[in-house]
This record gives sequence, C-alpha cells and structure tokens, in this order.
Amino acid sequence: MAKIIDAKWLACPQPVLLTKKALEEENKVTVIVDNQPAFENIKRLGNNLGCALHTEKKEDGTFQINLSREAGGSADVALDVHYTAGPLVIAISSDRMGMGNDELGYVLIRSFLHTMLSIEPLPHTVIFYNTGVKLTVKDSEVLDDLKKIEDSGVYILVCGTCLNYFGITKDLSVGVISNMYDIASTMASAGRLVVP
Repeated sequence: MAKIIDAKWLACPQPVLLTKKALEEENKVTVIVDNQPAFENIKRLGNNLGCALHTEKKEDGTFQINLSREAGGSADVALDVHYTAGPLVIAISSDRMGMGNDELGYVLIRSFLHTMLSIEPLPHTVIFYNTGVKLTVKDSEVLDDLKKIEDSGVYILVCGTCLNYFGITKDLSVGVISNMYDIASTMASAGRLVVP
C-alpha cells in the first residue's frame, strides 16, 4: 500500500521535500497537491529518481501523483554535471541587469541573454527567480534567445513560487517550473555561480 502525502496548501519546496523523504522510506508514494507548479515539481522529482508515475487531476482541482520505484532503488537525485569542477550556473533574479536606470537595465539583460550562446563553455543551468521569471513568459522580448539557449542543451529552471506570485504561471513559455529545493541544490553544486 502506498504512503499518502497530503501536500495541499504547503508552500514550495515542502511538497518536494516531503515526497523525497517518503521515497527514502517507501517504494510507493501517493502525493496530493493543489497547484500546477507543485504538480510539475513532484513529477520532475519522480522522473529524476527513476520512478514510474501515474497522475490524475481530480474534480476538485487537486492533482494526485502516484510514484513507485524498484525496491532498494536510491532516492538520491543525481545531477548531470558536465564539468569536473562543477557546472557553470547562471542565476538571474531580475528582468533587468544592474541597478540604476531601469531602461538601461532592460537593454543590458537582453544583450546578456542574446550573447550567452557565444560564451564557452555554455552554462549547465540558468535559474530565473524573483522578477527574472518575467523573462521566461510569452511576449518576453528575450523568449527567442532563451529558446535557443534551451535548445543548445542548457537546463532552464524557473521559480514556481515567483511565477505564482506574479500570476503568470500559465504564461511560462520556456524552461521548467522549479522549486527552492532544486534551485538551492543547483546553486550549491555549482563550480561557478554567476549572478549578472
């Protein structure tokens, strides 16, 4: 019988942390969440852990995720590290670059993202949080550049709490909805962390 985790009303990253802990103890876990970002985060965690997944959206708007893994399997999330010293991670916390003139800041962040494909090595991951998430949604002036960056193999994490805060979760057009556990883990494992 599966262990049931009722993660409704819990703030990010609690649903992910509870699920990971449960999978360290049990081979079958059922998680109930009440929002799309939490649903996506639990699914991604399950995929990263090699779990078989069955998902269902309930009539009350909640999501149920059934995760099962082979007995004795590890509940450790393995990071895909491309560099022996750790990956290059870029963390973008604003929809502008630098402080001072906002108009100039918007020009600078667009230029920074446009030139990212020219740097070597490419970053392993780009994280967007706070107002930086506004760069990843439809009608963003940098969306084409971000899609090219993602198509080049760069992993793009977008803070789900931030998307929810600004009411733009449904407008996400590039990257994956993430949570603070993934963001903190990625930053902690970085060989180099750049915050433009």
